[in-house]
Amino acid sequence: MNILFINSIGRNKFGGGEKWMVNAAASLLHKGHKVTLASKKNSRILQYAADKGVPTTVIEIRADISPLKTLKIARYLKQHSVDVMICNLNKDIRVAGLAARMAGNTVVLARHGMLLCSKKWKHKLSLTKLCDGIITNSKTIKQAYTGYGWFPQEFVKVIYNGIVIPDTVKPVDFSTRYPGKKIIYSAGRLAVQKGFIYLIEAAAILAAMRNDLIFVVSGEGKLEEELKTRIRETGLEDSFIFEGFTPDIYPYLKGCDLFVLASLFEGMPNVVMEAMALEKPVVATDVNGARELIRDGETGLIVPPADAEALAKAIASVIDDPVRLKSFGTAGKERVKEHFTISNMADLLEAYLIEKLEEKRAGK
Repeated sequence: MNILFINSIGRNKFGGGEKWMVNAAASLLHKGHKVTLASKKNSRILQYAADKGVPTTVIEIRADISPLKTLKIARYLKQHSVDVMICNLNKDIRVAGLAARMAGNTVVLARHGMLLCSKKWKHKLSLTKLCDGIITNSKTIKQAYTGYGWFPQEFVKVIYNGIVIPDTVKPVDFSTRYPGKKIIYSAGRLAVQKGFIYLIEAAAILAAMRNDLIFVVSGEGKLEEELKTRIRETGLEDSFIFEGFTPDIYPYLKGCDLFVLASLFEGMPNVVMEAMALEKPVVATDVNGARELIRDGETGLIVPPADAEALAKAIASVIDDPVRLKSFGTAGKERVKEHFTISNMADLLEAYLIEKLEEKRAGK
């Protein structure tokens, strides 16, 4: 198959959805398919893809409607005989999906790593008329979309994220930087969705009772100054540290004692999967996909979103229990190896793409 991934995320944005696209592209390329990933010029996702050996091209989609861009993409699809196009954002479907309909032979799929579709007429129109299927990573998202009543039974396909479990990782030496301290790590865009304000509040609750915890966060975003202001207000300058954008978080995961996800909503949180793969215990909020990934009380703990007290209580309940931490980490790695490997994801994705392409060619 000739497969094109399109992701028009901002140049400096890079998260779990972008990592999924690159990993999926690389795995399909490894299986012998022709694969190209398209995004904005000089974007982080194109650089990340190039570093992984994935061929790239520049396609810039800036708005929901762009007749000139649609015509250009239609020509590209014809010239390159693209069989399947997998789109990231809703505007990618509207602009490139229309191009595919003009080109005539390309299967169009949307990849929704979180709830990107609401009961708006424009979502219904674009996803039912310009798209041949939706790939998601969570049964809860599939259930939500099924409830809209728009799609045929098998239109939304659940394919769990997969990751490559590294053979060796050199951990960040937190013991030198913070001797005698226990490291609680988190990562993600500094945006409202990621719930870092609640993690700060949880840190403040714990700091009132003890002084041996250091919170480290990898990420950048528009809320950075607001969050740093809140840290100063709560007196956490020495115990809540922002590391900035970190392209490879595995060394941080390897070096920490506990990983925490404080998000208000997610799809299937890749970063939790990565922490589990490195045998790290996890405390996570009860967001989409969390209960499909984490076994509460066995591989980690699940707490309500937007609840700093619950977050602090969960952290306190495990951080001083090395036996429980070890047990969570061991069980988590086994769960990832059984259900969330990149090879398993690639096999399921390849089979689904072949199925959709055969349906297209049969005129279904």
